[in-house]
Amino acid sequence: MKLPPPLSFLPPLPSPPRLPRLPGPRLSSALVGATALELAVLAGHLITYPLGLTPERPESPEHPESRAGSAGSAGSAGSAGSAGSERPESPARTDRPENAPARPLALPVTGDPTAPAAAPPVVLLHGFIDNRSVFLVLRRALTRHGHRRTASLNYSPLTRDIRAAAALLGRQVEAVRARTGHDRVDIVGHSLGGLIARYYVQRLGGDRRVRTLVTLGTPHGGTAVAPGAGLHPIVRQMRGGSPVIEELRLPAPGCRTRFVSFWAELDQVMVPVETACVDHPDLDAVNVRVTGIGHLALPVHPAVAAAVREVLETPETGEADVPVTGATSAA
Repeated sequence: MKLPPPLSFLPPLPSPPRLPRLPGPRLSSALVGATALELAVLAGHLITYPLGLTPERPESPEHPESRAGSAGSAGSAGSAGSAGSERPESPARTDRPENAPARPLALPVTGDPTAPAAAPPVVLLHGFIDNRSVFLVLRRALTRHGHRRTASLNYSPLTRDIRAAAALLGRQVEAVRARTGHDRVDIVGHSLGGLIARYYVQRLGGDRRVRTLVTLGTPHGGTAVAPGAGLHPIVRQMRGGSPVIEELRLPAPGCRTRFVSFWAELDQVMVPVETACVDHPDLDAVNVRVTGIGHLALPVHPAVAAAVREVLETPETGEADVPVTGATSAA
């Protein structure tokens, strides 16, 4: 007797209903590429980081065209003092923090001493827990193409107050002016460095000394992403609503410095990304949008370096119409 296949008389079970697929995060190719570039920049910077731990070697002789040198003083400190007879001694006001170092460090100026006298020297100021090595690419672009004299400033990662760092920057600017004989300088600051420079310009009278301030990924309006915000006081000052950020919102009538802010639309440190824009009714500012890169790539990207050089070579008249090329666009 032939038996039927087991369970062949049972009807087929219905298939379970398909659950709708939940929408997941979609990473754009641009964001993936920018993240990969950020990692590559970080890896490269870890290699060059030790090169910037020590301050630049001071130059013993001053530039021939320096008014400080032509004053005939033998001591560098005495030269700075004699050259300052026609200028105010310090741009800092009476509200300068008391815990700031009393003496300026020697800040050398490198580059082509035959550069045109009309081109101010450039002071480079790094970001949080960084050093002057972050500007290797930008500095090369400035010195090779623009023949500009540059100076880098290292400030301690243990600095606890943006105000104190801004006062130190003011004294370093005075040292650069004494060495070069220029009345004004240009400053390029990355991230926190740009915020320190803005405080110096806007709150400590530095607009008398700074012609152009270029910021790269600087939290002008405060950022919601501040790693270790509860641990380091200076990082807390970079958050939105901090006393420092609120001070920078105060009126600044007659500010003589022009501001050019480069902000990256894929910057994961600036939240929101528009916080890296300068938005103040009293400031002469232009904001430049950078596409395709993130926070760490701003000071090392060739297109950004070329745009920064172009900004610094532009006369003060009509700076709002500065053309930029490559991965940047005016915004």
